[in-house]
Amino acid sequence: MSTPSHHARPPSALWALMTGNFVIGTGVMAVPGTLTDISQSLNVSIPQAGQLITAAAIMMGLGAPLFATLVAGWDRRRLLTLTLLWYALLMGLSALAPSYLSLLPLRVLAVVAPAVFTPQAAACIGLLVPEAQRGRAISFVFLGWSVASVLGMPLSAWIGGVLGWRWAFALVAVLAVGSAAWVWRAMPDGVRPAALSRAAWGQTLGSAPLVLALGVTLLSAFGQFILFAYFAPYLQQTLSASAAVLSMLFLWFGAFGLFGNIALTRWVDRLGAPRAVQISLLLMATSLMFWPLGHAGLVAQALVMVPWALGCFASNSAQQARLVHLSPVLAPASVALNTSAIYAGQGLGAALGGALIAQGHMLRLHWVGLALMLLAMGLSARASKAQKRSYGIR
Repeated sequence: MSTPSHHARPPSALWALMTGNFVIGTGVMAVPGTLTDISQSLNVSIPQAGQLITAAAIMMGLGAPLFATLVAGWDRRRLLTLTLLWYALLMGLSALAPSYLSLLPLRVLAVVAPAVFTPQAAACIGLLVPEAQRGRAISFVFLGWSVASVLGMPLSAWIGGVLGWRWAFALVAVLAVGSAAWVWRAMPDGVRPAALSRAAWGQTLGSAPLVLALGVTLLSAFGQFILFAYFAPYLQQTLSASAAVLSMLFLWFGAFGLFGNIALTRWVDRLGAPRAVQISLLLMATSLMFWPLGHAGLVAQALVMVPWALGCFASNSAQQARLVHLSPVLAPASVALNTSAIYAGQGLGAALGGALIAQGHMLRLHWVGLALMLLAMGLSARASKAQKRSYGIR
């Protein structure tokens, strides 16, 4: 691996990468946040509008490992800046889409940016901070997704309800331009993680601990997005929630998500990433188990959301740290595959959730999600055992 030329600048670079993830996350979550308005504006059903999530997730899932290979030799300062500018352009064009059939391909092209930015930002952290700080640095950069849930998703839901989904998309385009400028200024030159050879991919896919850990990511994302993708129509059906109420619930969810990720950032190196993952999964399973209690009213729904929020983004950050700790050399491959697993799980969840809603089973989404979350917990325990056998680490 090459070494950055300016060692004094990584703290500023980490802030820029965290902000980039905030913009990326806000754009990804803009569709779930405005799903009802998109459905009404473009005269399509909720399940059909939900396919925007599925199609985007397929692109992100397939694209992350593919692009990780294609951009292996790129300087990350230039790569990440261009990625955010691409996001700005396509989100802006999406805001102008006249129909669902034109929006769908634009959305798929737009999410090339998340497929590149998030895994490549994580993969280059090992060249920006000392090894002892790696877990904390990765968790910090992924705080951007938590902040997106605190500010981006509620803001998208509110803008979608008041001004329309197009304005929410346009806001993300503007933010992406600003973020690109910051990344360009803050990132040092010469950050080039090792190129992903065929042997590196073979070692990654041949490692039982890594493959099992990736399965945990897939199952947990799958379990979450069966319901998470349809929060807006679900809460409108069960609580008759207005755009303002939806925004407040998303803000509540995101605030606890941010808190959970901050707590993980401080404790992940002490707890160990595998244990942190298991705690996060248990929190989410708890919410899904007691989800029907939220039908009693707004306060009950808000309380039931808390454990899920605490574990949601913390789980993703802990998984990234887990993979990087398992094999720093293979991090570009494992992090890319982990990103694929996240998005593949989101796509599967949105697709299955839409199918269940089409069959009139919206109020049963949480039970399917709970079953998958319990499977993820079991697989995570197995991955930890395989990790101890293969690497002799906790």
